[in-house]
Amino acid sequence: MLSFESLIVFSVILFIIISLYKTLMNPALTFIVGVLGLGVAGILEPREILAGFANEQIAVIVLLLLVGEVVRKTGVIDQIFDLFFRSSRTYRQFLFRMTAIVSGLSAFLNNTPLVAVMMPYVHNWSKGEGRPTPSKLLIPLSYASILGGCATLIGTSTNLIVNSMITEQQVIQGLRPLEMFEFAWVGVPMIVLGGMYLVVVSGRLLPENRDYFAEFKANTRQYLVETRLRPGAGLVGKSVNEAGLRNLQGLFLVKVLREGNGIAPVHPELKLRQDDILVFAGDTSTIADLLTAYQDLQPVEVELFGGNGAGMHVVEGVIAYNSSLENKTIKESQFRSQYDAAVVAVLRGGERISGKIGSISLKAGDVLLLLAGRDFQDLTRENRDFYVLSETRKPPKVETWKAVLPLVGLVSAIVLSTLKMVPLFLSVSVLLAVLLLFRVASAKDIVGGIDYNLVMIIAMSLALGVAMTKTGVAEVIASNMLLPMMMFGDIGVMIGVYGVTAVLGSLMLNKAAVALLFPVVLTLAQQTGMDPLGLILCMTFAAAANFLSPVGFQTNMMVYGPGGYSFKDFFRIGLPLTVMYMTVTVGVLSVMY
Repeated sequence: MLSFESLIVFSVILFIIISLYKTLMNPALTFIVGVLGLGVAGILEPREILAGFANEQIAVIVLLLLVGEVVRKTGVIDQIFDLFFRSSRTYRQFLFRMTAIVSGLSAFLNNTPLVAVMMPYVHNWSKGEGRPTPSKLLIPLSYASILGGCATLIGTSTNLIVNSMITEQQVIQGLRPLEMFEFAWVGVPMIVLGGMYLVVVSGRLLPENRDYFAEFKANTRQYLVETRLRPGAGLVGKSVNEAGLRNLQGLFLVKVLREGNGIAPVHPELKLRQDDILVFAGDTSTIADLLTAYQDLQPVEVELFGGNGAGMHVVEGVIAYNSSLENKTIKESQFRSQYDAAVVAVLRGGERISGKIGSISLKAGDVLLLLAGRDFQDLTRENRDFYVLSETRKPPKVETWKAVLPLVGLVSAIVLSTLKMVPLFLSVSVLLAVLLLFRVASAKDIVGGIDYNLVMIIAMSLALGVAMTKTGVAEVIASNMLLPMMMFGDIGVMIGVYGVTAVLGSLMLNKAAVALLFPVVLTLAQQTGMDPLGLILCMTFAAAANFLSPVGFQTNMMVYGPGGYSFKDFFRIGLPLTVMYMTVTVGVLSVMY
């Protein structure tokens, strides 16, 4: 019979699963609400809730993410990609190089910024004559980064989170921390096997979806309407607001072209002049209604992408997972004033969303087509809400030594940690101090680069694990869900752990999956007498190697919208890769542990 406290913990677990799956609220907020509920119920003490913030591994995760962001901003990764992809001619050649380079780099760099940097190369290469659209390459890009990230302790935050949970249980359970390359016994063979699989099957299994960014440049009249004020128009001398051009049905004024210069964003008090060209975006099918209501306007065609000040700076971006823009309408987010960019179209699941642009509620994975102003790059430099995929204006180059220093420093920190000469926390901290001293990064970069949501999720996950262990919930789950697999021996138990983790990680955030299952797996190891590290690694690989859906891993969500994919596309190419990964993981770990 379950105790009252156990029922409360089960209720909190159910709430977390439903909230994450249905995206009822921010993942960090979901965990905070759940864990605070356990605190109010008296199941967790304040010190148990706060203990996770003192975990060294959380600090290591934050530091590595900060260094990764600095590396991305310096442009050294762009230079590496330039070197390797410049001579690629065929689809297979580009795909092979991409999987090899991305998986190799993501073993030591955070895969999210790596994929963000690589995406423009995919788009630019796909523009060549006779080449496939980006949809043939974006899922392989995400999967290559996942394959590489699983090969080392620091390759993905999921591995570091599990290691932080191990350190919490180190004294009680007698566990030891995981080594830097303990993941390589499974990860490296899977980089080779998984990379070969992607090169062979991607062209056959992935769809040839439309490239909306290229389509926008070629068919702007499907997205934009240009009108000129007629001679003697009554609107001349009136402000945009007075003319009633602020709240049009289905359209909004994104730019005014005046005497060879572009004015954007358009201020409501801007006075209209004779011969101004007004550029509208949104539902262009309503142009007839616009011209009927405003007879002072006449349609014209102008060169929108010239090199002068009137030329449009076109940007394609994707809403990040855990973005503050999620569930806000474009109007509520004040997108134009916040980023100096107007949203021209929103694409979701490969289809353009119709209706009034300002009323569209944004979701993670949505692709935004933007007309950006001069200040766009400065305003989005510290942005974590969306990733820029393609743009017609290139960012300025960084000095070579500033680009190389953080990458060389990171490699040195990893080597020193691997040789057990300097702890990883200390070596990466010194590296950040050096980057600040030589002004490769600024204090603003450091503060702005901290992923507070991730820190909260990890700390609250540790507290949830304590509650599951204290109340016996972990033991109940292990006994009823995974212990029956014992009839198939240790191999059956490992397959059960892998399968449950992979499915749960595909339905919700994979970090949440390991948070829920870690105490269960630890209890299962005690009940079966199996080596706990072997089962923990099995669970970790299943969570980190997330190929079945776009939901469980951030890089999958990043490519979901730009590729125009459906869940079916991920499942079709991801299921065989998941089975392959499970086979290698169970086989190798059963021998090692």
